[in-house]
Amino acid sequence: MRKNTIDIITLGCSKNLVDSERLIAKLEKKGYVVTHDSPKPQGEIAVINTCGFIGDAKEESINMILEFCQAKEEGRLKQLFVMGCLSERYWKELGKEIPHVDKFYGKFNWAELVDELPALAEAQNNEEEDACSVERMVTTPSHYAYLKISEGCNRNCAYCAIPIMTGKHQSRPMEEVIAEVEYLVSQGVKEFQVIAQELTYYGLDLYKKRTIAELVDRIAHVKGVKWIRLHYAYPHQFPMDLLDVMRKNKNVCKYLDIALQHVSTSVLANMRRHVDKEQTYELIRQIREAVPGIHLRTTLMVGFPGEGEAEFEELKEFVREAKFERMGAFAYCEEDGTYAARHFKDEVPEVVKQSRLDELMDIQQGISAEVQAKKVGQVMKVIIDRREGDYYIGRTEFDSPEVDPEVLIPASEGTLRRGCFYNVLIVDSEDFDLYGKVQK
Repeated sequence: MRKNTIDIITLGCSKNLVDSERLIAKLEKKGYVVTHDSPKPQGEIAVINTCGFIGDAKEESINMILEFCQAKEEGRLKQLFVMGCLSERYWKELGKEIPHVDKFYGKFNWAELVDELPALAEAQNNEEEDACSVERMVTTPSHYAYLKISEGCNRNCAYCAIPIMTGKHQSRPMEEVIAEVEYLVSQGVKEFQVIAQELTYYGLDLYKKRTIAELVDRIAHVKGVKWIRLHYAYPHQFPMDLLDVMRKNKNVCKYLDIALQHVSTSVLANMRRHVDKEQTYELIRQIREAVPGIHLRTTLMVGFPGEGEAEFEELKEFVREAKFERMGAFAYCEEDGTYAARHFKDEVPEVVKQSRLDELMDIQQGISAEVQAKKVGQVMKVIIDRREGDYYIGRTEFDSPEVDPEVLIPASEGTLRRGCFYNVLIVDSEDFDLYGKVQK
């Protein structure tokens, strides 16, 4: 057990990771040594940043908390704190069931933890303290970072528990976001993954209009920003001016993550998505027409109440026709407190859900293979993330870290620097990944 050392463990999504990175910066200012996601935690204090989105994530969070409770019982840990979505959602229940945790913090009050821990270093001047609102200790490879522009969601989709945990949509002021981008660029960040529960809603609460296009345009004009990638858009009332910004700024990647969930009009109505089948097809057509070459990432759901064989056939046909460059899917899981849990019966058998999921992903695998094969012979701009064995691993503008395909370049090609861009000739492809040679 290392004195004055704090281990932070982050579970769940990249939005949680941003909170952890901010927490690390604040704790280090107070004089603590902080490690993040260490394979062998040895600090005298541990902070677990939990996820409470779906059943598997909740189980993972609970198991992690219990593991650290055991360490505390055995004297290998002095203090244990829990924060994030799970504790925001089940604050009272967790406090009663797991008394070994010293204190639970929610999704928004985790900064109180910093105030309650004793300072090990003298406070610095006020100017530095003010800057702390945008300071972060980047835990990703130093050339890219996640940029959270808002918290919460006003959409209230039938299946989703996020609004229960995060509340209403809260946009961060534009000046604050730009200040954070400038700070991160000064720390060596070149690539930004813009994230939110629903980024196309950005600005409505602060500016009384959708200002995501203006925000992205301003980020694009910050010196040193090389790539911007957009995650978690919503199809209803999609702001088309965002596509204009994407088209005119070379550093805004031709990439859009837009979770569509389904295509059947009846299922979409049950989901409370406020779009229908015809509107969904038309939106995809308009996006592809406005930004030629764009790669669309989407997420689809199988097994939602009301999805029969006919509705699933519609979904399969949609995947075949839309030919999403990137697609993920998951089976519906009923969440406590949601509209669906209160109003629908979870009637699709689990075995049917899994069969549909497998069938949908098999279709997508073939589409991905076609998409990637078309890139063979092209020279593409690639950023290098790391080296693994005999290969350097990189990504194109069409690939977000951790979730999308990668480009493998033989290390025998020569020494490549992490975080640097190279022109790479694509020489081969698999269902998902590409193989390339650096053009000299």
